[in-house]
Amino acid sequence: MARRVVKLPDIGEGTTEAEIVGWLVKIGDHVDEEAPLAEVMTDKATVEIPAPVSGTVVALNGKVGEKLAVGSDLVVLETEAAAAPRPAPSLPPAGEPLPRNAGEGGSGRRPETGDGKPLAAPAVRNRARDLGIDLHLVQGTGPEGRITHSDVLAYAERRAPRAPAAAPTAARGEIEDIPLTGLRRAIAEHLQSAWRRIPHFAYVEAVDVSAVEELRTHLNETRSERGHLTLLPFLMRAIVAAVAVHPQVNARFDDEAGVLHRYRAVHLGIATQTPAGLTVPVVRDAQKLDLWQAAAAIARLAAAARESKAKREELTGSTITITSLGPLGGLAATPVINHPEVAIVGVNRIVEQPVVRGGQVVIRKMMNLSSSFDHRIVDGWEAASFIAKVKAGLEHPATLFIG
Repeated sequence: MARRVVKLPDIGEGTTEAEIVGWLVKIGDHVDEEAPLAEVMTDKATVEIPAPVSGTVVALNGKVGEKLAVGSDLVVLETEAAAAPRPAPSLPPAGEPLPRNAGEGGSGRRPETGDGKPLAAPAVRNRARDLGIDLHLVQGTGPEGRITHSDVLAYAERRAPRAPAAAPTAARGEIEDIPLTGLRRAIAEHLQSAWRRIPHFAYVEAVDVSAVEELRTHLNETRSERGHLTLLPFLMRAIVAAVAVHPQVNARFDDEAGVLHRYRAVHLGIATQTPAGLTVPVVRDAQKLDLWQAAAAIARLAAAARESKAKREELTGSTITITSLGPLGGLAATPVINHPEVAIVGVNRIVEQPVVRGGQVVIRKMMNLSSSFDHRIVDGWEAASFIAKVKAGLEHPATLFIG
C-alpha cells in the first residue's frame, strides 16, 4: 500500500488560494481516478478537483469555508501500489465545467448507490435538503451521472414554485448563526474592500425614457425574429457613446501602483443576481455590438452565471458596470463601485409621472440613473457631463445610431 497526497493545484490567472466550498467524498470512501474530490472557489468561480489516481480517502485537510494556499495538502489517498509520478491533471479555466461523462442529453438514467439513493456527495445532499429538493428528480451531469452542486442549483432555478430554503444552520433559540462561505463571503470581502478603498460620490439624474421605450416596443413588435429587447441594450449603447467623449470613466485604477488604466474598448459588467449571490458577467467589446447582439450577450451570460457555468474570463475584466434591479429598482440608490473600476451606472424603475413640457403638464415615462464614481479619478463635473451624455442618448434614441 502507498499514500498519495493530492495538493490544491494552481487553477491559473495568478491564483494564490482557494476556498473549500464542499467535500464530495468522506474518509473511508473509495474513489476512482478522475472522480471529483472537492469543490473549491476562487474569484467567484467554482471548480471540482479530481482524483489523480484511484484509492481510498484517508484524510481531508480543511473545513468547508476554509481557504488554502495553492500547493497545500488537500486530500490523502491510500493506493494499492506506489503510483508513478505523473503531472497534475490539467484543469480548465476557473468557472468552466470539467468534462462530464453524462449530461441532460444522456440516457436519463440516474445512477444510484447501493441503498437506492441517487449518486451525490453528502454536501450536495445537504444543499438539496436545505432547498427542499428531491434528488431523484435531478439529472446529474457529473462523472457516472453524479449530481453536483451546479445540478441542484440549476434545478432549483427551473422549478416553480420554489420551496423556501431551510436555514443553513440550526437555530439557537431565536438566533441562528450563519457563517459566510463561498460566493457570499467573496461578495462580502469584495464590497468591503471597494467601499473602504474608494471615496465614492453618488450622482442621480432623472431621464425621460418615453421615446426609447416607444422605440423598444416598436422593434420588439416588428423585429421579434431577432430577439427581445430590454432597456439594457439601449443603455449600453448610450454608455458606449458617452465613454467616447469621457474616456476617464472607462478605466481601472491600480491604487497600489498609482496607475490609471484607461481602455478604448468598453467591457461592460452586468450585475446579475444568482441563487448563490451577486455576480458580474462581462459583455466584452460592447462598442462592436448592435442592439440584438448586446441583448443576446446579456441573456447568455446571465444564464451562465445563474447556472454557475460562467467561465473565469466571463466574470473578470470589466471596465465599467451597469447594475439594475428591474421593476424593483426603487427611486434612487447608491451603488458600490466594482473595484478596481471607477464608475458604476445604476438603473432605477420606470414610472409614469406628470412633467412640464413646453409649458404643458404631460404624462411621461421617467427613470432615475443612480451612479457612483471614484472621486480620486472622476471629478463632479466630468461625472455630471458623462451622465448628461447618457441621458441625451436615451431621450433622443435616434442619435444612438448616428455615426
